[in-house]
Amino acid sequence: MLNRLFALTIALCAVAANAQWSQFAGNPRHTGDSAVLAQPLRNVLADVVYDPLVPSELESNSGELLIHYAVPLLDGDDVFMAFKDLVFIGPFQGIPTWGVTRFRWENGKLVQKWVAGTDWGPVPNIDWEPSMQPVLANGNVYLPGGGGTLLKIDRNSGATLARINPFASLDYAIFMSGPPTVDTAGNIVYGAFRLNPDAWSSDVTGAWLVRVTPDGKATAVPLQQLVTNAPNPAAQCRSHFAFGTIHLPPSPDAVAPTTVCGSQRPGLNVAPAIAADGTIYIVTRAHLNERWGYLVAVNPDLTPKWNASLRERFHDGCDVLLPAGTCSEGAHTGVDPTDNLDGSGIVTDFSSASPVVLPDATILYGAYSGYNDNNGHLMHFTAAGAYLGAYPFGWDTTPAVWKHNGTFSIVTKHNFYGFALRPDPGEFIVQLNPNLTKEWEYRNPTTTVDQEFGFEWCVNAAVIDANGTVYANAEDGILYAIGQGGVLLDKIELAGPLGAAYTPLAIDGNGRVYAQTGGHLFAVGGSRPRRRAVR
Repeated sequence: MLNRLFALTIALCAVAANAQWSQFAGNPRHTGDSAVLAQPLRNVLADVVYDPLVPSELESNSGELLIHYAVPLLDGDDVFMAFKDLVFIGPFQGIPTWGVTRFRWENGKLVQKWVAGTDWGPVPNIDWEPSMQPVLANGNVYLPGGGGTLLKIDRNSGATLARINPFASLDYAIFMSGPPTVDTAGNIVYGAFRLNPDAWSSDVTGAWLVRVTPDGKATAVPLQQLVTNAPNPAAQCRSHFAFGTIHLPPSPDAVAPTTVCGSQRPGLNVAPAIAADGTIYIVTRAHLNERWGYLVAVNPDLTPKWNASLRERFHDGCDVLLPAGTCSEGAHTGVDPTDNLDGSGIVTDFSSASPVVLPDATILYGAYSGYNDNNGHLMHFTAAGAYLGAYPFGWDTTPAVWKHNGTFSIVTKHNFYGFALRPDPGEFIVQLNPNLTKEWEYRNPTTTVDQEFGFEWCVNAAVIDANGTVYANAEDGILYAIGQGGVLLDKIELAGPLGAAYTPLAIDGNGRVYAQTGGHLFAVGGSRPRRRAVR
């Protein structure tokens, strides 16, 4: 009996490990790389509507789609995609609902096999809707549920097999903070926190890191045990000067005001990353002050390993990245003018950036910073928590990684929102070396009267195939294939242009590329992929 159980456990773990695209950014390390060569971008092979509410969502937000969408999950001929819809109560009132749909490739078409719903709901009263991201693990689909729970869904039938609840009761004031992550052994990890009715003006009443084992045992560890050097929740933490002043800081030695910090909780939309040695990385922030964030490392047994502050890491503000005359006269070189300190990585809930574990075991995290035209910073840490430096763009991006020739490269985006920091403004896909030095860049080529410098890259997690070709979509509604050296290899128009949501991509085992725009999931390809590239 024990031998049979052991064999079953090994088989289930293999399912989790071998799924082609089991979770956000493809794998527990979030490297977004595929072991196959993608098909040419010749045809739209499938077009699935997963958010029919987009027209009304655009209308209510002045033409912008303020939503973070899930990545499709891919395994064999199966495609699992999160959906959003309305259930009508009476003739007029509609209530949004979420769930996951299983499709299967049959005779060249995506055929719907089942739909499974959930009582998950986004945190209330926030401009950008968080993603509702399922994962594949242990031969099943796991779907975020209400109250910070996890629904175990039968992969073949869509039936709900169990609700896994790490808490004492079903409490709908508890919210899953971001996408779950599944490791190669089938353990699922995610963050959660509990909100008061006045969610954003009073402190959270609990925050946790949750782990669910393949047999369904759930453990919730309070974050206060893991972020050991964070300020006391009642402490006063440095904030920022009042915005609206022409020049900041108000004077060269001005001191910014403080606010109550609040408890550390997981950043919204942050998917934990899990390294090959089992170390879990999650990003947290003070609930009442987003400028006090941490990269937190947790041992596989859920004990604290280390936590690294994101504060006062950058020295590139006044008269460095910011042109002369931007800051007030006499401002100290390099400071963030909004608080007159060295720049800090901000963990904003409007982002979906998640940690990435690189092949050398160092960690990347794309933090927000407003003083450099809202570009943020891509922060780099060692496996021991030492800060190594940053690339000056990190806003809402989870970089992809291409391993080649005994080394690796990092692919991210670099949008320019204010165009004050670069003499040749534009919207770029950028490849960096392991030290975050630029190797090449590709500029979005689509221009209009309103978009004279090109369209933003709306992708928040690009993908790279086995040959190093980068796949990314932009707000012009086009999916691009960018070759090494920053050369355009292929492109295909999907839909748009559109003030698009932030969307991740994926590649399946047959080389089909999956991209999203306007609430549609597109599968793109043209022929069977070539052999796997030699690395």
